[in-house]
Amino acid sequence: MNTSKDNKPMRADAEETNRLQGNHHAQTSNLKSQTSNLKSQSKLTDFLPTTKKELELRGWDQLDVILFSGDAYVDHPSFGAAVIGRVLEAAGYKVAIVPQPDWHGDYRDFRKLGRPRLFFGISPGCMDSMVNKYTANRRLRSEDAYSPDGRHDMRPEYPTIVYTKILKQLFPDVPVVLGGIEASLRRVTHYDYWQDALRPCILIDSGADMITYGMGEKPTLELARVLSEKGKMNSEQFAAAIKSIPQTVYLARKEDIPGGITADDIVLHSHEECLRDKRAQAENFRHIEEQSNMIHAQRLIQPLQSQTSNLKPQTSNLHPQTCVVVNPPYPPMTTEELDASFDLPYTRQPHPKYKGKRIPAYDMIKHSVNIHRGCFGGCAFCTISAHQGKFIACRSKESILKEVKQVIEMPDFKGYLSDLGGPSANMYGMHGRNHNACEKCRRPSCIHPQICPNLDTNHSRLLDIYHAVDALPGIKRSFIGSGVRYDLLLYKSKDEAANRAAQEYTRELITRHVSGRLKVAPEHTSDRVLHLMRKPSFQQFYEFKRLFDRINREENLHQQIIPYFISSHPGCYEEDMAELAVITKGLDFHLEQVQDFTPTPMTIATETWYTGYDPYTLEPVFSAKSQKEKLAQRQYFFWYKPEERRSIEQSLRRIGRADLIPKLYSGMPQSTGGHKPQSYHPNKNEDHRTKRHSEESPKEKRGRNRHHK
Repeated sequence: MNTSKDNKPMRADAEETNRLQGNHHAQTSNLKSQTSNLKSQSKLTDFLPTTKKELELRGWDQLDVILFSGDAYVDHPSFGAAVIGRVLEAAGYKVAIVPQPDWHGDYRDFRKLGRPRLFFGISPGCMDSMVNKYTANRRLRSEDAYSPDGRHDMRPEYPTIVYTKILKQLFPDVPVVLGGIEASLRRVTHYDYWQDALRPCILIDSGADMITYGMGEKPTLELARVLSEKGKMNSEQFAAAIKSIPQTVYLARKEDIPGGITADDIVLHSHEECLRDKRAQAENFRHIEEQSNMIHAQRLIQPLQSQTSNLKPQTSNLHPQTCVVVNPPYPPMTTEELDASFDLPYTRQPHPKYKGKRIPAYDMIKHSVNIHRGCFGGCAFCTISAHQGKFIACRSKESILKEVKQVIEMPDFKGYLSDLGGPSANMYGMHGRNHNACEKCRRPSCIHPQICPNLDTNHSRLLDIYHAVDALPGIKRSFIGSGVRYDLLLYKSKDEAANRAAQEYTRELITRHVSGRLKVAPEHTSDRVLHLMRKPSFQQFYEFKRLFDRINREENLHQQIIPYFISSHPGCYEEDMAELAVITKGLDFHLEQVQDFTPTPMTIATETWYTGYDPYTLEPVFSAKSQKEKLAQRQYFFWYKPEERRSIEQSLRRIGRADLIPKLYSGMPQSTGGHKPQSYHPNKNEDHRTKRHSEESPKEKRGRNRHHK
């Protein structure tokens, strides 16, 4: 979920702002004085225990489940380890969290809480550890947003693997269960950009017993129930007990797969075949993506063929007939189930151990509320479909308002919600009109290449949420920081009520919920590249910008539209980036929200980038891979910088597009970058795209990267 750091309205009429602030001040001052002391001083026992001392305060001598987290412990529904811990606690289990354990020396952090009755859980973090640490150019990021004071030394690379190996060394007979984004997106053979290698299922590299993939409440609860009923088990008994749990991954010999391999299963190319043949890997991914987005998915089975010498040594101990088995996911959570998860007694604060320390991710999300899960956009570079799926699961209005009221009571809340959104801002309440058609659908996107006629795109329910939130005493303004799908706003359906609601939503969004800058994601200007990205034609951006500008004029607003763009995406040539520079110059943009494509596991763009094939058509697709090629594309984002001009002119001559030089630089003196149009901020680091996709800020963890164990 995106967020805006700007928490002030940008109306030309300052008196309107003063009026809003004055009306709410009297209503909220009494409430704030009554609650600030209570909310700022949560007791240690209000949090899940993290130490032996905290266990003693609760009178516990043994735990049922111990979670090891790569993130700092923030007791908030945006942090996966906290959610899984609270869900287990609500079901009656004794659970503790060990945040960011020291993986050096004598492993005392792994020993300190002893042996759990049921299992160890690994939640490596809300972001993939490598995305969290490195940029697309494999450079160290400025900070780790999920660590106290942004420290880089609080977690290892691939904590899933490191933590599991330590626990298996110390407690070899205790099951280790993996969850979170890192394991979820590595559940079958996958390309790892940072190793530049094709890796097998992460169960192989880690030695863990099981993966719960996707949003983890339901499979984790079912696992705990099964293990509680079965009692103490050895490894073979554990393996037999867990094979029927949906939304899990395990290793098994072919003869031990429940029911055997049947016609209802999808047998993927083996890991060894994928190592030999990139086309086989591309073919695999189509099945993986389709089954991740179906209501009634099939079981996936991938043989490992461990006799291959290409696999790591851990694999040599496996039986030659070992397979990775991916059980189909649970159906999307109901509103009641989602409410139950969000309504748990979170303190909404970092653990007291971090007193006086800054956790950047928490700062970004503490005054925001997530209202739904899932995204049916199906963008080629996004991991949501592999982790949350395309079906939208919505919270009730009552649950949303309850959380907003909790935010209002926070001592540092000034009346401005930083975000009221989800993976995409405006998909709340949307679903297929004919559910039977959705049950048979294999499309990874409901809106690409065209919006499905079965999709109900009515924004009325979302508007109702906005109105209810804004009516609460203590709310001055609720901003929408999540990414807005403008194609849904422009869509003309046969349902006139839905069309009117889209028009009403668009105007209200722009006039009431934008803090000066509305961020949207056209991603590129080339329709050919956009098709590979699964994004709408750039003509729709033109149309939306005209609408945005018109409403601003009518309402006497002075707001900006901030577009996001990606370079080096599969299918993008240098010439496409040169034309992007000319087009965005014509729109009076100096781009700041930009990113070089980062191949992250289990996206169609990554598989295309690695294999060279479109997984659906198996046609060859070009990708810029070398640093020279990638920088050649990236430079066009910054055509307006004087230091880039010479290189860009040389590049345009090299690719035979010297005709674009006067379109970029006509009338501009060689020594200057010209005037500074909208979106130019000289103090901003314009070499990095902030808060987008694989380099996104912590706020998006509710959306693209908010993941549970």
